[in-house]
Amino acid sequence: MEKPQATSSGHMPLSANPAVMRAVARKELNLAQRIMASWVGEVLARPWLDWLILQSLKRFFFPFSRLWAAARAANGKVEDFATAAPLTRPIRNRARLRRALRIFERERANINSVEFFWHENFFGPNEVPERHLSSLEEARLHARSRFNATRRYFTHLRLWLATTVYPEFATPQEFEARYSAEGDAFERLFEPPVAMPAIQQSRDVPTPAGRDYWIRFTSPAAHLGDDVYARVHEPVGVKNPPTLIFGHGICVEFDHWRNLVDPIAMLPRRGIRVIRPEGPWHGRRVPDGHYGGEMFLSRAPMGEFDYFTAQHKEWAVLMDWARRTSDGPVAFGGSSLGAQAAQMASIRARDWPEHLHPDALFLMTHCEHVGDVATDSDLSDIWGLHEPLSKLGWTRDMQKTWLAKLDPPGVPVMAPERIVSILGRKDRVTKFASGQRLQDAWQLPQENRFIWPCGHFTVPLRLGRDARPLDRLRTIFDDIANGTGA
Repeated sequence: MEKPQATSSGHMPLSANPAVMRAVARKELNLAQRIMASWVGEVLARPWLDWLILQSLKRFFFPFSRLWAAARAANGKVEDFATAAPLTRPIRNRARLRRALRIFERERANINSVEFFWHENFFGPNEVPERHLSSLEEARLHARSRFNATRRYFTHLRLWLATTVYPEFATPQEFEARYSAEGDAFERLFEPPVAMPAIQQSRDVPTPAGRDYWIRFTSPAAHLGDDVYARVHEPVGVKNPPTLIFGHGICVEFDHWRNLVDPIAMLPRRGIRVIRPEGPWHGRRVPDGHYGGEMFLSRAPMGEFDYFTAQHKEWAVLMDWARRTSDGPVAFGGSSLGAQAAQMASIRARDWPEHLHPDALFLMTHCEHVGDVATDSDLSDIWGLHEPLSKLGWTRDMQKTWLAKLDPPGVPVMAPERIVSILGRKDRVTKFASGQRLQDAWQLPQENRFIWPCGHFTVPLRLGRDARPLDRLRTIFDDIANGTGA
């Protein structure tokens, strides 16, 4: 039998021993991931679960998150909590709320303390033993998950919550004053920075699939002015690994919850480095008085423009860093909101310097127009933004007209053979028909199209048991590195 040959990146092709790969991968998974990788995952990753997830988002996650965000603003004061929520009736059981706020403040003090030491040890000047870093990262994830879970102490107030998205909407006039530019002047809002910001790299910790570390830099978007953090999953023993810069969905904060189903974390075992930036207003970038991703919604439609203009610039910085730290090919990618950002940036990259051009694209649950998600999807109905925006003078047609400007004309900078697209036939958020039109318009080859009997939320779950799209990305990277691809 002929011995399998390593690729030019030093990575042994996955097909060399897929049985071994599957066995190793199973050992790395948390309980939720092991369930999804088993036969049970085939039963769960179906549209019935999408309906259940949507109901849970509507009845639990978003209301509980708004109450949790109100606690962040209240600083332990009952009256300030009622205003920040806001609530539709006076608080009757003040003793219960005071107890909930005390628990919240205790957990907030704990995570603030843990994260202070986490930053000092991971980014500080002094050498730190690896076992201490691993323990500190475990403590951070544990404390952050406990803090996030304090949402449950405010559940008794859910029915008296006036809104699940705190209203900070701009009027059409205020919006136009900021984003009325046309043509080239408008596109310049998405340009990469002229001078790249300095990037700090943390110390690393071992993981079952490789090593993880974080990078941070000041956002080049002046309207944000905060620090961007990205977790990097690095494969071990791979010289010049290929890289995937992967964007998350709205309200998704993988770096701050334990035991989530995360199929993308399997890529380092395939020799692929993954950079996972925290988008504006998520994770470490959440403003006081808000929950992760809420600012994207509470400032709609200005929030969408603020978000994507910043993210294009930030991803250009990450692309520059990826090129400087590895000679392997680099792809943009993402799920849901992250997929929309990836496809927008891959089209606009045609006008960027050549070294900032992504070599490949990996999209999961995406559609033609980001405005469709904001105005005509199951999620837009849950958020309930139509009525308050209408009162300010925004019609749906006005929103669609403006949001259409976010989608650049043309096709991605890479060849169709280098684009992987995963869609769910029952997706009612980034609608299936819209995503399929993109597959056709971009002339993607059939081997790069993955269409599953899933909805929006079960597509990523199915990826936990059907890794063909990940293997296809690996093959594309190998072809690029070997000079045999398009």
